[in-house]
Amino acid sequence: MRRTVLAGCCALTLCAAALAQSPAPDGDIDAKVTAFLASNRYAWRDMNVPEADGRALHDLVASRRFTRALEIGTSTGHSGIWIAWALSKTGGRLITIDIDEGRHREAVRNFQAAGVARFVDARLADAHELVPRLEGPFDFVFIDADKDWYTRYAQAVLPRLVKGGCLTAHNVSPRRGRWQMTGGFYEYVSGLPDMDTTFIAGVLVSCKRAS
Repeated sequence: MRRTVLAGCCALTLCAAALAQSPAPDGDIDAKVTAFLASNRYAWRDMNVPEADGRALHDLVASRRFTRALEIGTSTGHSGIWIAWALSKTGGRLITIDIDEGRHREAVRNFQAAGVARFVDARLADAHELVPRLEGPFDFVFIDADKDWYTRYAQAVLPRLVKGGCLTAHNVSPRRGRWQMTGGFYEYVSGLPDMDTTFIAGVLVSCKRAS
């Protein structure tokens, strides 16, 4: 992903109206998100995850009742919608970051159209600068940004990942070859003594041991 230079502090949240709207019953959210995802099933491009990976993220967040989520690399919002949908069931909230203004704006529109905007804090920012400044703590992190920075993102967030929390990442493989764009990230994470690492669908999942 090409990095651009942003002047000053560029973190932007979703519009106040979207955040202030009254919560809808879970059934209404489920119906709205399901309809939105179905109608846009073949429209996701621009570095978004495929449906199977989005569903895997949703199921992980929902099943483990995570509430404090961070996504590094929003793109136009496909993965964020799946994560936020799960957070709507756990009472949680997602911070998601992207450096590209066009993708950020489209993602905000998609969050609103899917009905999950009130569960998302979408920020336009350079993740290289913002991620180390985030206070946390987090119980779920998804990395899908510039591949050569994966290890540094992990090093920045792991001290703020709670026990039992999971660090996930896209486009990672234990095999050398064309998917090994993330340098030594897999070796770094899988070698951490307090983390258990596996793959679900196309997503690396590394969870911090509870004890």
